[in-house]
Amino acid sequence: MKAIVQPGGFHFEIEADRTLLQSAEAGGIELPSSCRNGTCRTCLCKLVSGRIRYRIEWPGVSAEEKAEGWILPCVAEPEGDVTLDVPYAFAVF
Repeated sequence: MKAIVQPGGFHFEIEADRTLLQSAEAGGIELPSSCRNGTCRTCLCKLVSGRIRYRIEWPGVSAEEKAEGWILPCVAEPEGDVTLDVPYAFAVF
């Protein structure tokens, strides 16, 4: 599986049983983050395409935000290829 991060055009491989944040870091892409448990919302970004599931029952995203496509990659596992809108992402390699 693959992920694309817009607007930077970064790509990374999605690894099984890892969150989007963990896979991004393993692929050399830095996404904004802090708590890594779905509460601080530092990593909040938009899911442009694809599907995710959460590792926790109720992440810190409102029903309205979910409907608009906002996700928390620190606790989100992809169900296939995804495209994310993360303006402050950057490559670390």
